[in-house]
Amino acid sequence: MSHPIEDPDAHRRHADDGGRPAEDRPTDPQAGPQTDPQAGPTAADLAMQYAAKSGVKRSDSGQIDVLSSVGGVQGLAESIAPGLVFTVLFTVTRDLTVSLVAALAVSAVFTVLRLVSRTPVTQALAGLVGVAFCAIVAQRTGNAEDFFLPGFFINGGYIIAMAASVVFRWPFAGLLFGFIRNEGIEWRKDPARVRAYATATWIIVAVLALRLAVQVPLYLAGNVAALGSTRVAMGLPLYALGLWLAWIISRPRPVTAGGPPADS
Repeated sequence: MSHPIEDPDAHRRHADDGGRPAEDRPTDPQAGPQTDPQAGPTAADLAMQYAAKSGVKRSDSGQIDVLSSVGGVQGLAESIAPGLVFTVLFTVTRDLTVSLVAALAVSAVFTVLRLVSRTPVTQALAGLVGVAFCAIVAQRTGNAEDFFLPGFFINGGYIIAMAASVVFRWPFAGLLFGFIRNEGIEWRKDPARVRAYATATWIIVAVLALRLAVQVPLYLAGNVAALGSTRVAMGLPLYALGLWLAWIISRPRPVTAGGPPADS
């Protein structure tokens, strides 16, 4: 988190792709440099594993596939539905227990559907655990708005971690996109690329900070309906927009024949 991804078929695929630069060709982040299995993981290994597990994907056109990167339609539903069900039911019934049980049930249904369809359950299980924890917090305090409280701390933790990644010149966006673009961590040797990924990281940080700026006052006011609504709107859909903007901002400049790199 040493060398870019080695691909024995690179020359053949380059010809098949009509000579498109690496930025415009889809890559497999799970393909990576060969290392000594007895040696400990290197920084490049860790970065490659993170990129592979992040879920971020590229389309055949070379652009980021935003929908697939956030888990597709099912991933969006898993992210939005529990909070939406909780908000609607509590607004209508004012019954905290019924609303919490319904949110948990919805999250559990998504997990079961993934088990039945034999698709990866990591995202659904993480969502179920998260909803369960939020429900426990709200049930213990007796305040419906506390269902959303843990999310604020998670959001703040991400902001601190991403800001630190920029300070230490390992910007989050570079770790997320570097192997997907076949840059490995070689981008760290180019100050311009480090700056580009730092800017992209700040875009994602701004999205997370905007959530807090809007939602914390609603939480303090105890406005569950408005808080739940903004949580849905500013959740995964807004994050996906930030991810897309970060990808565009951090695109490498294409190299023009016979001249210096030109901005894309």
